[in-house]
Amino acid sequence: MDKYTNQDTEEQAAFFRVMADPTRLKLLKLLCRQRKPNALCVNALAYRLGITQSAVSQHLRVLKAIGLIRGERRGYRVHYFVNPEAIEHFRTIISSALAAEEEGNRSNDRHEDR
Repeated sequence: MDKYTNQDTEEQAAFFRVMADPTRLKLLKLLCRQRKPNALCVNALAYRLGITQSAVSQHLRVLKAIGLIRGERRGYRVHYFVNPEAIEHFRTIISSALAAEEEGNRSNDRHEDR
């Protein structure tokens, strides 16, 4: 396995660890439906998800750490929205993980046919 593949694998694993939490997945889905002008603050996110503001803040911190979301200060509040470049980046690395798996399965199938 080369250095590039190891880096991809680590990044893929980090993404899947973050998205394995159902609340973070719901939060990301909710934010994906928003556009930057209509970004939501912690209070609005907590209300819509039915969880505490502190829980939302912790989940946002994790999503921000891998770059999936961004915050923008508006007055006293920070409004959050999805980082479209990061979404595209993770879409690409997930696709490459699945493509590698498919290629591995095809290779195994060829070996089993012998």
